[in-house]
Amino acid sequence: MNASMLSYILLSCVLLSVQAQNCQVSEIIRNTRSLLNKTQGCCPCRETAAIPGHELACFVEGTEHMLEHNMTSNTKLLLLNQSFQMQRDRNLCESLTRGKKCEYKTKGTVRTFLEKILKTYQEIHKSRI
Repeated sequence: MNASMLSYILLSCVLLSVQAQNCQVSEIIRNTRSLLNKTQGCCPCRETAAIPGHELACFVEGTEHMLEHNMTSNTKLLLLNQSFQMQRDRNLCESLTRGKKCEYKTKGTVRTFLEKILKTYQEIHKSRI
């Protein structure tokens, strides 16, 4: 293995470590707030209260459901979905990724679903300050 390859591997590890630390919290909070400002909340959503440790799986499933049913045409929803998928697939935000399958307790509206996402990531943000 040459020095440039080793440098690349070390840089990749550092970047993944930093990414794991912040879980894209600021980006998710910003995009979720934007969606909440544009959401009327009348459409049904599949889940609002995920069993702890299954939140990311439910956030992926919920945003996919919203995309499939054209509940919003906003690219911010697509960005959220991609962020959640990456976090789930790479086991980032460990407290939210204990389960790969969505396990939920209740159903609700799109607005309550987005509020759950916002609250979850605001709590992560507060715990890191």
